[in-house]
Amino acid sequence: MYICPGLMDQGRVILNHDQFQLTIERICQQLIEEFDSFDQTCLIGIQPKGVLFADRLHSRLLSILGIPAIEYGMLDITFYRDDFRIRSKTAEGQRDEDALSGRWKERFAR
Repeated sequence: MYICPGLMDQGRVILNHDQFQLTIERICQQLIEEFDSFDQTCLIGIQPKGVLFADRLHSRLLSILGIPAIEYGMLDITFYRDDFRIRSKTAEGQRDEDALSGRWKERFAR
């Protein structure tokens, strides 16, 4: 896991594979303690990079809990960022995942 592109060029590793796996495991255990059955919970990955992290959490949660599904989706907040209009490069949005059920789409559409 790298913090920023500048560090990648230097090859500085913030968390090695085992440390990253342990971090995922700990976060999953905390989420399980907080949300238990996940029946009233939706896991959202923020496009683009947060989706990669959310994918890992989602997969591990399903494995730990042994349940068939946890509501999961992706959300693009590009056009809601406070620095959207001051960037030199025009921001391009990404497609929100259609995997969310109606009740969750209604909450995020507001």
